[in-house]
Amino acid sequence: MKGSATRALVAIAALLASFAVAFPAQAQAATRSGNPYQRGPDPTTASITAVNGPFAISSVVVPAGVGQGFNDGTIYYPTDTSQGTFGAVVVMPGFVAPQSEIAWYGPRLASQGFVVMTLDSIGLFDFPSARSSQELAAVNYLANQSSVRNEIDPGRLAVLGWSMGGGGTLESAAADPALKADIAFAPWDLTNVSSQITVPTLIFGADGDVVAPVSTFAQPFYNGLTNDPDKALIVVKNADHFTFASPNTTVAEYSIAWLKRFVDNDTRYNQFLCPTPSDPTVTSFQDTCPL
Repeated sequence: MKGSATRALVAIAALLASFAVAFPAQAQAATRSGNPYQRGPDPTTASITAVNGPFAISSVVVPAGVGQGFNDGTIYYPTDTSQGTFGAVVVMPGFVAPQSEIAWYGPRLASQGFVVMTLDSIGLFDFPSARSSQELAAVNYLANQSSVRNEIDPGRLAVLGWSMGGGGTLESAAADPALKADIAFAPWDLTNVSSQITVPTLIFGADGDVVAPVSTFAQPFYNGLTNDPDKALIVVKNADHFTFASPNTTVAEYSIAWLKRFVDNDTRYNQFLCPTPSDPTVTSFQDTCPL
């Protein structure tokens, strides 16, 4: 009997050891945290402002016509799948802007643990509503039909957009409350759908923007989020409308924190949003301090 008990204990120890080999330390940490969506090491200011995050990435081009309802795009994704599936993000450019102007969001966000698809709009002159419908079509394709769909958790999806793409992103959030987060960079839209949004929403503005002035667009959109318990408005200092079309550390830092907090439900990123930061690179930071 004693020998049987010993053998049983040895077998259990061997089983636990095999689990330790099969699941990396970060995956075990996620289990211990009680959050199955936590990905990556504990964040620091250095880690979320770095050009390259902790995940190695790859990319695949999606030619026009492969999916329905949107044009072409590029998917950036982490190559390490040992931690489980990832949240996914679709990024829409602005009026007359090609995909190349928002391409930097792809590798920057993917290296932090997201699958990211950057798009070309169907028409360069498409207005926000058309961009929204294309964005949502791309979200559906990315999560359910793309070559990396098995790496994606279809329940953790988000949308981003710049200029008219930002206006379209707000319309996407209003149309699909199942989204986990949306971020609008210098949004432009003649229709304000903010009161219909319940998705956690981050809006960026630029203090020198004459195309989509903060007082005309970003601030009224933020003020209109009356049914949204989680929201923020960040006005970037010494910036203009085109600040969001090239790599920017401030924009990346808070975008990553927002997506991590709400797509991954990762409260480790609260520290970058709450209490409201005193940041010399922004002129205004308004938020509801997510918990």
